[in-house]
Amino acid sequence: MTHPTESTSHDLEHWLRLTLVPDIGTERQRHLLAAFGLPERIFAAGRLALEQVVGPGPTQQLLSTDSRAQIEAALAWADEPDNRIITLADPAYPPSLLHTPDPPCLIYVKGRLELLNRPSIAMVGARSATPQGVSNAEQFATAFSRAGLTVVSGLALGIDAAAHRGALLGDASTVAVIGTGIDRIYPARNATLARAIAESGAIVSEFPLGMPPLSHNFPRRNRIISGLSRGVLVVEAAVGSGSLITARQAAEQGREVFAIPGSIHSPLSRGCHQLIKQGAKLVESAADVLDEMGWQGQIAAPVPLPNAISPPPVSQDAEKVLLAMGFDPVDAENLLGRARLTPDALFAILTALELDGRIARLPGNRYQRLN
Repeated sequence: MTHPTESTSHDLEHWLRLTLVPDIGTERQRHLLAAFGLPERIFAAGRLALEQVVGPGPTQQLLSTDSRAQIEAALAWADEPDNRIITLADPAYPPSLLHTPDPPCLIYVKGRLELLNRPSIAMVGARSATPQGVSNAEQFATAFSRAGLTVVSGLALGIDAAAHRGALLGDASTVAVIGTGIDRIYPARNATLARAIAESGAIVSEFPLGMPPLSHNFPRRNRIISGLSRGVLVVEAAVGSGSLITARQAAEQGREVFAIPGSIHSPLSRGCHQLIKQGAKLVESAADVLDEMGWQGQIAAPVPLPNAISPPPVSQDAEKVLLAMGFDPVDAENLLGRARLTPDALFAILTALELDGRIARLPGNRYQRLN
């Protein structure tokens, strides 16, 4: 798909009017643009001409929808500092997204617009992530951002939020693609993170202002996450999760798909293992991804990936507990049997290990080793 002629601020009103028509999705919008050119010509066309392209029902919606109040609100939002509405006719529209099968006709952007045109990698994963998954996401994202790759994710709880936090520590920063109107933050628990992203990175949405968090919007936003990126890394995912939808869309868009393996007993590893069986690249470090993408050789002064810091030594009994724990979540009852310690001794060691950051306490009186 190629750019139409460059849009003006007057044209933006017509672009907004087109995208605000109910039940006229991106596919019909592009059919209309292909038939008539710019949106202004669509609305100048007669009923019969429109019906030949999209049929009677959508034509009636096009001609009868009054979206003046929404258009005025969107234009006022775009006049605020660091806010932009980018249409397919705008040279600033990200080329990587433009050449996907289903690009949105316009996107709302808050923050650093230039990040949408820089090399990037998407990171997605489970909302109910394990502590190890959160740690992996943060460390990988920091390494990517410091190496010059902007990290794209979806601002969800769990892996998404961890990826954004990690990427904010590097110069390449992060882009959050959301499934609501750009004036709404979902989930509310990520409001502080969203403000930090708006200041140092960018937030993107294709949905009109005020759009609530409707469930069917989130799978749609996933195609933008992958579309903006050169590849997608799945950190943790259950079979059938939204992260696998993003990975599938990435593969359809010709992007690389990467996955971090995990325990064969963890439901949050099975989605990653499924992807690996289907051809995704198994990765154990950020360097694996950078090497596969050929990225390290493309930056003038590569920043070394952070080296793992050796944890402080622990007592012999604590080492025995860590070995008995392995790297899978385990409940206290099973751990008692494996470590062969008294309950008082075991819980004293678990408390000390948790305070040292060596293990995490999970719901259901379970524990997981972190390093």
